[in-house]
Amino acid sequence: MSLTLADIMAARQRLRGQADATPFVPSPFLTGQAGQEFLLKLENMQPIGAFKLRGALNAVMSLDGDVAGVTCCSTGNHGRGVAYAARARGMRAVICMSELVPQAKVDGIRALGAEVRIHGRSQDEAMAESHRLVAEEGLAEISPFDDPAVIAGQGAIGLEMLEARPDLDMILVPLSGGGLAAGVALAAKAIKPEIRVIGISMDRGAAMHASIRAGHPVEVEEVPSLADSLGGGIGLENRLSFPLCRDLLDDTILVTEEEIYRAMQVLYYEDRVVAEGACVVGIAALLAGRLPTPRGPVATIITGRNLDMGLFTRIITGQDVALGDYTVKGSPYDP
Repeated sequence: MSLTLADIMAARQRLRGQADATPFVPSPFLTGQAGQEFLLKLENMQPIGAFKLRGALNAVMSLDGDVAGVTCCSTGNHGRGVAYAARARGMRAVICMSELVPQAKVDGIRALGAEVRIHGRSQDEAMAESHRLVAEEGLAEISPFDDPAVIAGQGAIGLEMLEARPDLDMILVPLSGGGLAAGVALAAKAIKPEIRVIGISMDRGAAMHASIRAGHPVEVEEVPSLADSLGGGIGLENRLSFPLCRDLLDDTILVTEEEIYRAMQVLYYEDRVVAEGACVVGIAALLAGRLPTPRGPVATIITGRNLDMGLFTRIITGQDVALGDYTVKGSPYDP
């Protein structure tokens, strides 16, 4: 299996007018922190509130018309994208999710007309249910990250960023199963080989980071996180997103729950943006001083806004947040 810039460009044409041209804006506050212009690619402005619409639409639009329906495993936003795309084509959609997925994301998918199956306490267990639906009910499975059409759809983000700002030096990409990071890195480095693309995850249960360090896909324990969208494994039989991330990412960086909490506050108070914890890991790495020194403009992708607003309110008002048996100690925002 291979993927090229031509595939990403074809996906971009397929998505035109449906899931493209999101705002790409500078952040004055973060520019001051970085010492170079710092830009935000606002994928939270997609119709479903997340970048996942690009890959899901490209994959569903690429299917033959005689499939019985579609299924996927999701921590939330991919399932929402598949549900949206399937409804647009009048297809059945069954989204498989683990018990760790926040209820707000489950409700959002059901509101789009999809069936939700809650199965197990990990993404790997939910993925097994999706595989069963393929084998027993003839549904077409759309991987959240290890699918060439999905990766190509996400890669269109990289095309848009480099076309708008060919002077970019560094792109910070939230890193989970690697579909976004693989697509963006493939597009960006095909256009500008010297650009640096860095994947960033939370420091608890970062499957792609651990797999790259090990040299092969590995399993990790999933735990509750403010960056819940970055949870889950990459699949031990990963065919595409792992080798692309391994070969194309310049580095992977981990951030703590406390740093994610702080970054969510910063993005809200300084840029007035409501975003999931998974979106702000690049900002968290910047504020924590973990990035290499930028030589020019830096950009990160604000990937989605589909979060529990009760949780978000606790964070922006400086309250403690319980994540299972771990508590993030809150503090009021102080620039």
